[in-house]
Amino acid sequence: MSGRTEPASALARPLRAPSLGRAALYLGLFVLGAVAGVAGALLQPAWFPGGLLLALAAEAGLCVGAGRAVGRRGGAVAPAAGWALVVVLLTTSRPEGDFLFAAGSGSYLFLLGGIAIAVMCATLAPLRQPDGGPGRLRK
Repeated sequence: MSGRTEPASALARPLRAPSLGRAALYLGLFVLGAVAGVAGALLQPAWFPGGLLLALAAEAGLCVGAGRAVGRRGGAVAPAAGWALVVVLLTTSRPEGDFLFAAGSGSYLFLLGGIAIAVMCATLAPLRQPDGGPGRLRK
């Protein structure tokens, strides 16, 4: 043994709470995802099939763009979670009998397609790389 201490792996480090700025960023992305969900829910039945495609493209663009801008998976998960929460809450009917989503193919495509896009964007988002040298492994 050489007596040097190696830095701990990123997986071996304990979890820390995010900084206040990063938490505010994630909260803002969550709210932006919720706004995109409400806008998509109102747009997709008004202009079918263009509204449906536009609503799903907006969600995908928001999740992918946020993930790349933040550089971490949480950047893509926050707007996806905001979108999913709002859309699920909008599917419930009120006691008066009012509802936002009709029982039609467009509504189901919006719900299922949006959830699939959210899962794909959150799964394929860039991961934070561990600190270290840029290129080769040590010999």
